[in-house]
Amino acid sequence: MTYFTDTHCHLDFDRFDKDRAEVLDRAWEAGLVWILNPGIDIETSKAAIDLSKSYPEKINAAVGIHPNYGKTWSVDLLEELRILSREPEVVAIGEIGLDYYREHTPHDQQWKMFEAQLILAEERELPIVIHNRESTRDLLEILRTWVKGLRQSNNPLASHPGVLHSFSADLETAINALELNFFIGISGPVTFTNAPDRKAITAEIPLDRLLLETDAPFLSPHPHRGKRNEPAFIPLIAEEIARLHNTSVLNVAETTFRNAIRVFKS
Repeated sequence: MTYFTDTHCHLDFDRFDKDRAEVLDRAWEAGLVWILNPGIDIETSKAAIDLSKSYPEKINAAVGIHPNYGKTWSVDLLEELRILSREPEVVAIGEIGLDYYREHTPHDQQWKMFEAQLILAEERELPIVIHNRESTRDLLEILRTWVKGLRQSNNPLASHPGVLHSFSADLETAINALELNFFIGISGPVTFTNAPDRKAITAEIPLDRLLLETDAPFLSPHPHRGKRNEPAFIPLIAEEIARLHNTSVLNVAETTFRNAIRVFKS
């Protein structure tokens, strides 16, 4: 049996309200055995936990405030996250990070809440799910400082601090992230025919450091590009990674399954 994982999808979003159960049925039929559903604010973090409770052992939640939803950031929100992070269904802090493309939240506010959530992850010993859009230099600076602190304090999180979600940066950034023990999340765009650079970079990243993601309902892989994404499309991403690494889909599935367990379940 092939053991696929989707380490990043937003099944609580309203685009799944009409057929969420059917979407999940298709996921299990496609060979998925585990899904991670990250929040982007308090409301979706709670929804992710509630969904996880309905599918024990098959779905887990991450809780966090996405950089584009940070205008209302406060100490009270951080405390809400801290309480949510104690729920047994929660295995990560995310989706958190920096976004200099949308500009929905001032950069200094993004830094403040990102660093606060990193401290929470360190306290709870939970890996992080990182959003990065046109913010690589600042993001890496923050992560280097954070991981250095993890190593100095012998925090077990230092060996598996998290994942750079839906990776779209250059190879140098990937190498820097790998040196910090981060994993790299690969999503639908790796299958696009007009993405030779992304394919080349993915081919250079060791398979034992990759994670499969859909980011559903966004970023549908070829040939579903432009349509709503869903976890059942994970095998299409695995097939492209197998081609790029000159290996079997089964090997990609099994290796990325082990990687997911190492990051989120260790």
